[in-house]
Amino acid sequence: MSEPSPSLADPDPALARKRVSVRGRLRNYFFTGVIVAGPLAITIYITWWCISLIDGWVKPLVPSAYLPDHYLPFSVPGLGLVIAFVALTTLGALTANLVGRSVVEFGEVLLARTPVISGLYRGLRQVFETLFSTSGTSFRTVGLVEFPVKGTWSIVFLSAPAGPDVQNALGSGYDHVGVFLPCAPNPTTGFFFYLPRAEVIELSISVDDAAKLVMSAGVIQPEDPQSRLQAMAAGLRVAQVGPIQAGSSAAMPARDRLDA
Repeated sequence: MSEPSPSLADPDPALARKRVSVRGRLRNYFFTGVIVAGPLAITIYITWWCISLIDGWVKPLVPSAYLPDHYLPFSVPGLGLVIAFVALTTLGALTANLVGRSVVEFGEVLLARTPVISGLYRGLRQVFETLFSTSGTSFRTVGLVEFPVKGTWSIVFLSAPAGPDVQNALGSGYDHVGVFLPCAPNPTTGFFFYLPRAEVIELSISVDDAAKLVMSAGVIQPEDPQSRLQAMAAGLRVAQVGPIQAGSSAAMPARDRLDA
């Protein structure tokens, strides 16, 4: 009798195991590449978009004879950003002295006497002074408040304390503070309200971690950078040891694998 030919329905177990291992390894490599390249590509795209936007605003204000683009056969990206940075720094240095402060005050007096522009300028100036002041504490502290119902807690950013008028209207028995409650997944929109400071639980996490927590709807949890690095290192060790153990297990005889 002739020996039965191998059936296509019964492939070699070692070959099938090798095929599955290669397929899983390629899938892991692909997703690892996506995790590495995705944030990098988006960061580069947003950075390039911001640079191009600022260049489009600043370069038309500079005479073409002073731009390197007028003499070079290619455009120099980021030149508008450098010019804007130097101009703003120079403006801040000039404003710090007596002459510059007098000029700024004279300009503010003229704007204050303009009917419509005065209110817009004062409001924008207060916002910029609050957000970019190095001594301010607004929106630099993260807290928890019981919202929207009792027993549920929401992430908030603490703003400035209540002013005298608001504090008198709310009562002098409590120290009220303004809080901004961001909406997920867009933290630039939300609700602003006053609460007694005693009802706000302050957290020791940064504003960036809190914003990530809101934007990801709780998926990205704030964690210690050292523990994150240790977890990444452990994952790499497991990924390296896994294929080695799988290959050594496949090379062992069946009786040895059963004994192991």
